[in-house]
Amino acid sequence: MPELPEVETMRRGLLKALGGTITAIEEPIIPYRPIKIDPTIKQFRERAVGATVVAVNRIAKRVLVELNTGDSIVMQPKMAGIAMISDPPSLQHTRLVFELTGAEADRFLYWDRRGLGTVTLWGRTEIEEHLGPNKLGPDASTVDQAIFADRFCNINREVKVALLDQKIVCGIGNLYAVEILHAARVHPSSRCNALAVSIWKRIHRETIRILNEAIEKEASTLSDGTYRNAINGEGSYQNQHLVYDRANEPCLTCQKGTIERIVQSQRSTFFCPRCQREKAGYRVRA
Repeated sequence: MPELPEVETMRRGLLKALGGTITAIEEPIIPYRPIKIDPTIKQFRERAVGATVVAVNRIAKRVLVELNTGDSIVMQPKMAGIAMISDPPSLQHTRLVFELTGAEADRFLYWDRRGLGTVTLWGRTEIEEHLGPNKLGPDASTVDQAIFADRFCNINREVKVALLDQKIVCGIGNLYAVEILHAARVHPSSRCNALAVSIWKRIHRETIRILNEAIEKEASTLSDGTYRNAINGEGSYQNQHLVYDRANEPCLTCQKGTIERIVQSQRSTFFCPRCQREKAGYRVRA
């Protein structure tokens, strides 16, 4: 967390910075460990102050504020960061502030409670090197069905674990992976290469639906309240969650099963054993 819907919501919020010229970059003095900022703040200011925001993009789970110089300010929220326009949840966790003139917004900022995120200034070559197709798969919210199925169907890995691999498709994290597999009625421990193509089509369909519905609802604000949109508002997709963080509660889909929790690759996975039977959808082998 944040995952693709949360970061896409941040990106849309930052569109108010379009056309703005950066007049100053502030790094507030706070009593917490600093985040990674690259290059140094001095070099950051030398390259970015005076530049104009010409686009706000997203690649996977990062927001990119593109400047007319060819550089992009790349904000990676990781566990608890937020790219914002105004009203951060707490001033003491505000990490960088970019002052603007000539835009609808007079600033944008990066806030991070846990300090695990990063803010970097990359040129086009660095973006291609770090975020290009050799590093990341296609975007999970728009990927073509045939490409999606082809990238997964021959992998000998558990499907839930594979969905988190950003080199296969990018943007899916733990929360949305469990919701996607529940909607597709696929057991999270199923092996990718054992699932029929028809099942992969269903997983793809639910991936596109769930990610885009979550974006429409400005993503998910969980009980810890960490995720906020670009103006410190809550998302609402958490009200649509069917299995995430609902261990030992009744399944809302079948009304008969009880949500179980298992651990896969050190991450909690939630599923209904009645809706998501382990052998359902397996390929018939000669």
